[in-house]
Amino acid sequence: MAARPETARKLLLYWMDGMVAMFAVMFLVLTVIHWEHGAISLPQFVAAVACQLGLYGLFPFLMRETYDRPRSPSPKLLVAGACAAGALVLLPHEQLAATPSWMEVGVLWLSAAALYLSLRATVVLGVVVVSLVTWWSSFVTGRHWVGVLFGEILSGVALVAAMLVWRWLWRTIKDAHDGKEAKARLAVAEERLRFARDLHDLLGHSLAVISLKSELAAKLSTKDAARAEAEMADVRHLAADALTEVQLAVDGYRTLDLEEELAGVRAALEAAGARCVVDVRADGLSPAARALLAWAVREGATNVLKHSTATRCAITIDRGVLEMRNDGVRDGAADPGSGLRGLSERLVTAGGSFSAEPTPTGEFLLRAAVSA
Repeated sequence: MAARPETARKLLLYWMDGMVAMFAVMFLVLTVIHWEHGAISLPQFVAAVACQLGLYGLFPFLMRETYDRPRSPSPKLLVAGACAAGALVLLPHEQLAATPSWMEVGVLWLSAAALYLSLRATVVLGVVVVSLVTWWSSFVTGRHWVGVLFGEILSGVALVAAMLVWRWLWRTIKDAHDGKEAKARLAVAEERLRFARDLHDLLGHSLAVISLKSELAAKLSTKDAARAEAEMADVRHLAADALTEVQLAVDGYRTLDLEEELAGVRAALEAAGARCVVDVRADGLSPAARALLAWAVREGATNVLKHSTATRCAITIDRGVLEMRNDGVRDGAADPGSGLRGLSERLVTAGGSFSAEPTPTGEFLLRAAVSA
């Protein structure tokens, strides 16, 4: 599951790469059209294309530099800005019929700069860039500045907002994933502390008494053999009682609640992006049978999370029979891991049955049966 946030990151970045590629194709084709119509000389055409390729080529690196965490403006941003300015100056002043404006090159660079700057700095830079581009476009083409300004503002706001929203979406996904992992680590740490505290409370007093009585018996062994024997008998009884208490504590630690496990598994699967449907009819099952099914549910969910790319999972329990079906089976899924082997041994030892294998329909089916 750790790979899923990285998958989301790649998808978002590729989406923005595609948007930039669309702009690149549009503006480069526009430049070629101007050259074919004689509006631009060959040297000017080559220089303009070089500047545009520099801007578009640097754009993916600019996005990836600041995607995960804030960074100060890099030299790449300044080089890309110089390329954008060069393209604006070199491209022809005449606007051919039925062709879009190439002045959007300036706001495209602005959208990259917004990834490095605070919102206030982005607004200030946006005012400067839009004003300069508007003035230059009006000066060289003779178009009225109001119309140019309106178009530049719309383009600038749309591009900057798209870049910032896409990056915010990725950071939100990453924070949610990190928070989920932190919560899981905290839960494990708390459980370890609880178990350590329980063992200390159970064994601390018993072991202290055993140590004292053993020391006393050693001293009495040469003076009062009968009393020393009585002390060692007490030590034996104390050790047996401590062992029983530890076994009870471990058994209690290992006991799972079926309803709690189903709720936790459903939440974990849905958080991982797999739709989970649960249908349970477990009335009348003994506590031991419910505990065994809870272990099967936990191990089955772990198998889904670790060894599949499932988008849906169905969990049904009908009396003492559990079935877990999921899609997204990977190659090699038929080879059981140590967790499934251990679960199989646990169920068979308790008189139940277990199987876990792909189905002809392309799903993976885990089936566990226990006696009610």
